[in-house]
Amino acid sequence: GYSISGIVKEVGEGVANFSIGDRISAAGAANAYHASRVCVPKNLVVPLKIGVSFSEGSTVAIGSIALHSIRRSQLQIGEYCVVYGAGILGLIAIQILTKSGVRVAAVDLSSSKLKKAESFGAEITINANEKELIEKVNEWTGGYGADAVLLAVSANSSIPLSNSFKMCKRKGKVVLLGATGLDIDRNDIYAKELDLITSTSYGPGRYDRKYEEKGEDYPYDYVRWTENRNMSEYLRMIENNTINVSELISKEFQVDNVDEAFRYISNPENNSLLVVLGYGN
Repeated sequence: GYSISGIVKEVGEGVANFSIGDRISAAGAANAYHASRVCVPKNLVVPLKIGVSFSEGSTVAIGSIALHSIRRSQLQIGEYCVVYGAGILGLIAIQILTKSGVRVAAVDLSSSKLKKAESFGAEITINANEKELIEKVNEWTGGYGADAVLLAVSANSSIPLSNSFKMCKRKGKVVLLGATGLDIDRNDIYAKELDLITSTSYGPGRYDRKYEEKGEDYPYDYVRWTENRNMSEYLRMIENNTINVSELISKEFQVDNVDEAFRYISNPENNSLLVVLGYGN
């Protein structure tokens, strides 16, 4: 309910960069509702080019969340990254990382998700329950450990966090992309002087009322990648085929059948990562 696409029907006073009839994508948990008509502040709206479908464009928020986490990692070409959790965020992140020249390993409990991660360029895939999980990552990195781990799991347990620390090289970093237990064992982080980094949603501007609600932008020269600019870049990557998000969309339901959509995505037999709700024409 915070990631949508559609057509501009009205433009508010002082909004100069959008016109009635424009195709757009929008985000924001307080604005981009599940509804046929919504009112969204301009800094949470970006143009949607003809080459990107409404279904693809409707993923702009979750895609920008994945993109911002990669920016927080500050990974460089040739470095090693473990994406721990191959759900929708993890699979988008894997595509961006591999296309950026970062070497990627994927960790998950689902064999179907790991297979998808491999198709998107992950060099190795490892089941999270394997006893040799840490050893396999160390072997893959030549014994050094990963430069960074993107922790993209949803779990109450702190075991994924502990494993992530153990996968890292000395002076490595773990970026919190998902929601997981945060009980930290000092022994996991102290000797290697590791960094634990939070990644706040789509990027700079998130939760800032002046930016999101009043439309006050940050200076381009000083804040290169705001949440709005991250949203635009994510859509550009879809347009130029850097990211394949259509392959991650299992099915589209009309909003009148929303109950069926929730049953579908909740059924583990469907292996569904993402469904889209449509509102007709």
